[in-house]
Amino acid sequence: MDFSLTEEQRAVQEAAREFAAGEVDPIVDEHDETQTFPMDVIKKAGELGFLGIIFPEEYGGAGMGYVEYVLVIAELSKIDPSVGITIAAHNSLGTNHIYKFGNEEQRKRWVTPLASGDKIAAWGLTEPNAGSDAAGAQTKAERVEGGWVLNGIKQFTTHGSVGDTCVVMAVTDPDGPRAHNISAFVVERGMDGFRAGKKENKLGIRASDTAEVILEDCFVPESHLLGEEGEGFVQALQILDGGRISIAALGLGTAMGAYETALAYAKERQQFGRPIAQFQAIQFHLAEMATKIAAGEALTLAAAVAMDAGRPNASQLASEAKLFTGETSVFCSERGVQIHGGYGFVKDYRAEKFYRDAKINTIGEGTSEIQRLVIARNVLRG
Repeated sequence: MDFSLTEEQRAVQEAAREFAAGEVDPIVDEHDETQTFPMDVIKKAGELGFLGIIFPEEYGGAGMGYVEYVLVIAELSKIDPSVGITIAAHNSLGTNHIYKFGNEEQRKRWVTPLASGDKIAAWGLTEPNAGSDAAGAQTKAERVEGGWVLNGIKQFTTHGSVGDTCVVMAVTDPDGPRAHNISAFVVERGMDGFRAGKKENKLGIRASDTAEVILEDCFVPESHLLGEEGEGFVQALQILDGGRISIAALGLGTAMGAYETALAYAKERQQFGRPIAQFQAIQFHLAEMATKIAAGEALTLAAAVAMDAGRPNASQLASEAKLFTGETSVFCSERGVQIHGGYGFVKDYRAEKFYRDAKINTIGEGTSEIQRLVIARNVLRG
């Protein structure tokens, strides 16, 4: 398939590259060390349209597609995967759920400020006892006059403590059929009974906000229900297709960043009187990294093209891309540390950060094992 980028797509890619170099790179180490969310940088990203890449202009978005989206996430992640995953989760999860399944009033009310960058979206699916088995959610929504009362805990929620708007999946029919007894609701910061819980102390992507979302007798008006009652989990599966493309882009960018850092170091580092890049052992590492990245880029763009075109194979391609680039990011970051030697183990060089950041790509939005199951089911169905 021809992945020649249009002039506009190249301009978007270059804008993301310049933003990453000028705005993100200077703050990476400080925010990683202190685990602080780079709100100022994210607000600037919103001004460039990065918080609404895949949404129509009528709702405050940039009116672009998944190809442009992939290009932006990859460029940001080459410098800091924390910023990459922040832009990715905001677009593809919380905001996208409202856009895809909300009515016109809900889109105007919530998508517009989110896509324009005025607010930040969160998405609550995972729970302490419902990870890969997300249909086993225990958060409950009880119908009352005028709406619903929500009780439960969502775990590992990106933007759990900084998000303004959160889409939450909750069981609305405890006795209903599995996976068709969960509904999706929009919960807003400031609502009684809605608060952030523990902020996670993470291995990597430490500037990305990950926290519990706690719902304690939180009243949600009927107008906050997204789509049909009982279809929230089915909606979530569709949202994860786009989410997996974004994590594929995150993994691709992480791998690229680790590779480019290692390549530059190999050309500069002198041992035995010459740059280590002249040694075959190092060259083999670089060759494998470059090859895996090229394959991952092709697969990720294929998934993006399929998603933009509405092709039926988009879901399978998204899982394949997410699986491959996730594993590739781990491989490339590990090789990057090895090429750096002892310097790859200290924080003076970015190699160790890419190594820590990469692992989330094999876990978040469906583990590598879950991706293999999704791919296998698609293959067996023909």
